[in-house]
Amino acid sequence: MSDSYVQRMAEIRQRFATQLESKIEQIECATLRDVSGASFDAVALAHRQAHGLCGVGPTLGFVGTGRVARSIEQFLLAVVKAGRELTDDEVPRLRDGVALLRSTARAEIDSVH
Repeated sequence: MSDSYVQRMAEIRQRFATQLESKIEQIECATLRDVSGASFDAVALAHRQAHGLCGVGPTLGFVGTGRVARSIEQFLLAVVKAGRELTDDEVPRLRDGVALLRSTARAEIDSVH
């Protein structure tokens, strides 16, 4: 592999790591509740963000992050396919998943530095 390829991949990985917290926050927004509950749009966005993380993460060396994101993505896919918001029972499950995703991502980012 050429030095330019290695450098370019390092830059892409760094950009991914920099954007990771923002993507996790977008997933977490699906847990925010008001009187009517989290909107379907927030759940759909959370699903897309989780889907992106589980696809790209492992390619860039974030294997654990990708694995946790995959479980969140699969969980949210069922909700999206049903065309509904999260239920009161599902909100804590997603919050737990987001907490695990955040800690896994931080550990993988820290392991590089």
